[in-house]
This record gives sequence, C-alpha cells and structure tokens, in this order.
Amino acid sequence: MPTTEISDVDFVTWQNAFTPEELDVLDSYATTMLPVDKAIISGMSKEEEYAAIRKAKTGWLALTPETTWIYDRLAYVARLANAQYWRFDLGGFVEDFQYTVYDEPDDHYSWHMDTVKQAAGKTPRKLSMVLQLSDPADYSGGDLQIKGGPTDTTVKRERGLITLFPSYMLHRVTPLESGVRKSLVVWISGPPFK
Repeated sequence: MPTTEISDVDFVTWQNAFTPEELDVLDSYATTMLPVDKAIISGMSKEEEYAAIRKAKTGWLALTPETTWIYDRLAYVARLANAQYWRFDLGGFVEDFQYTVYDEPDDHYSWHMDTVKQAAGKTPRKLSMVLQLSDPADYSGGDLQIKGGPTDTTVKRERGLITLFPSYMLHRVTPLESGVRKSLVVWISGPPFK
C-alpha cells in the first residue's frame, strides 16, 4: 500500500506508486523513445529573458499502448490523493506528460505556477504532479521547492516519490549543480474554480 504524507504547505507526497523495476522501465522508455529539446515558456520570445526563467530540456510522453500503464497508475494516485485532501472537481488528463531533464550546471526553473491562460473551451490545470525519476545520488542542486505563504519548502529527494499540489501554488526547481535530474510532470484539469 503506498504511503502519503501531507505537508503544512498544502502539498502531498506519495511513495511506492511504482516499483524500482517499473521506474527503470519508465526511465529507459523516456530516455530512448522521447526526443528532448530545449524547454519553452508559452508566450516568450526573447532568449535572454527566457533563460533567466527556465533552462532545461523536455520531451512529451503521449498516451499509447506502451504508456497506458503509466497513465493509469498516475490517474489512480491523483484520484485517491484528490479525494482525501482537496476534493477538486477534476476531469482528467488533457495534456501529454512532460518528461523534464536537467543535465547542465545552472539548469533550473524559477518560481512559477502551472496555471496557464486557457483558450476558450479548454479546461484549466488544477492539480500538478511531479514524479522523481532520478536517484538523489545522481545529482546535486535541482531541488523542487514549493512556496506556502512566506515559507519555501524543499521537497524530499527520493526516486519514485510523487509530489502533488494545486497548480496555482508557486514552485521552482533550484539551479542544478552537477549530475542529471529527471522527472515526469503531469497536470490534471477540470472545470474552472467557482
């Protein structure tokens, strides 16, 4: 049975959703099958401004017969955690999963929210999930931090740990110092908050 832990800043961590062998399969699939390219920020065009906010590589894990088990497992975790902690009105996944790689010194993502300006008829992101794919010994720096009020909380570094939080919460990945940090970032959407 997976274990969950809720913090005092309104995020949840979930352990043991994937076995070490399943994480190896997921990581191998992402590494060999997903082309990664420089991460982008919607609506930004000036390279120097962009690099100050985000420096990483991303690829996209689509729902296919080979990835259905990953989608199903993360949907299960999202459903249970949401029912226990937030009770948001959620619809499901409407975006591919973002495979993110930080592999150069100073790769980072500054403070941001996962909410994005939605086009007419699109459902907004409401719940964010980050699955840590790298072993903590594989990198230094690159910490996921979540801001709850005036406090910045560093999320525990553990391979396979899933962190869930409302998409409107400020969070960041601190600059990578060495090694490689890989994660899978997932958004669950639903009707606008009322």
